[in-house]
Amino acid sequence: MLHTCTFLLNSILIIKYYGKFIMSSIQGTSAQDSIIEIKSSFKLRVFYFILALFIIIMASLSLPALSKWMNSEHTISQSRIQIAKVKFGSFTRDLSVQARVVAGVKPKLYSPSQGVVTFMVSPGDKVTKGYMVAQIHSPELENSYEQSQARLSQYKTQLARQKIQAKRSVLEAEKQADTALVKLAAAKREMKRSDEAESKSLISDIDYQKAKDHLQNAQLEYKHAIKESELALESLEFEVQSSVHEVNTQALKVKNIKRQVEALNITSPVTGMIGTRFIEQKSAVNKYQAIMNVIELENFELTIAIPESYADDLALGMKTEILYDGENIRGELIRIAPEVVNNKVEGRIRFTQNLPKNLRQNQRLTTRILFEEINDVHYLPRGAFIDGNGGMTAYLIKNEIAYKTKIKIGAKSLTKVEIISGLTTDDEVVISHLAPFNNAQQVVITQ
Repeated sequence: MLHTCTFLLNSILIIKYYGKFIMSSIQGTSAQDSIIEIKSSFKLRVFYFILALFIIIMASLSLPALSKWMNSEHTISQSRIQIAKVKFGSFTRDLSVQARVVAGVKPKLYSPSQGVVTFMVSPGDKVTKGYMVAQIHSPELENSYEQSQARLSQYKTQLARQKIQAKRSVLEAEKQADTALVKLAAAKREMKRSDEAESKSLISDIDYQKAKDHLQNAQLEYKHAIKESELALESLEFEVQSSVHEVNTQALKVKNIKRQVEALNITSPVTGMIGTRFIEQKSAVNKYQAIMNVIELENFELTIAIPESYADDLALGMKTEILYDGENIRGELIRIAPEVVNNKVEGRIRFTQNLPKNLRQNQRLTTRILFEEINDVHYLPRGAFIDGNGGMTAYLIKNEIAYKTKIKIGAKSLTKVEIISGLTTDDEVVISHLAPFNNAQQVVITQ
């Protein structure tokens, strides 16, 4: 439009200049005859007619541009703004946050018993798995271990004595049974002689009945002796078994206390570096009191603080990209805090590929959380224009005029923003900050 106006003004100046030249030429022929004057007057009228026609044509052509230019509130140089075209395609909705490198495994070590601690290492020392880092001196536990060992020895001695007594009792029962068996055999022989004598009438009936009674008595004694022997054997086996259980129970107690005593020698559960000592050397500690921690140097993770507004979009297993030394390293969201602290939700990211070299604890890294892949949408490069009016308006450029246009934006990523309505493919839009436009309806864009 400005080019058209400039061309029109230049044309008018040129025509005006040549008009003056022609007029001066006509005035210079005043000394000629009347025929020449009539021709000059005719040429002058033709010139003015052509000039008027030219002005009318140019005015009609430039009237729309002049109208737009007059309706524009002010002008802005194109060098002060950024312009981009609306595109159609797909993009990834994401979020960029600052992550801090932390040890993925940082176990705390606790005192297994009440006592006095002696540290074998200092903070910063490197240790291997199983290396003894501290020792707890617990007289009470050590005394309990010695007492349990003595009690176990006592139970074992009692068990051995009871086994000997059981053998003696079994032998006595067998002796009684054998004696009863001998008496039974004698009674049977006596009864046999009595039967023979009674058949020959050599014995009285009273003696015969006595022999019979003696046999029955011997049979009963033998029967009872066998049962008593069996019962005594069962009773002795039960007593011995009870003593065995007592010994085994005490042995388990000794084993448990021994494990507790051995646990007084505290070892590192991982290969890494000693972190913080929570108490001083030779200090008294209570049972289950934290004394120090160990940092594993081969298993780093990232901790992040995510704005509360994105909390509903988070899910375990989301993919992430960690920028380190110019490369994007893949990761995965493995933990989301259930509470919001200072308008932030804490999360934890784990590397899903080999850890980068020279990674340090507490190092800051830029991390990109990938929420979702959005397909078949209109989008623009993300710019400061979405900060004005909540991203509800944009300036659409047509024929070097920027028109204020209502739009509706959707999902946002680090580099793109979705356009739901108000714009279409290949529309040119101002994506820089809209403050220079001063909320005008139309603005002229100059070169």
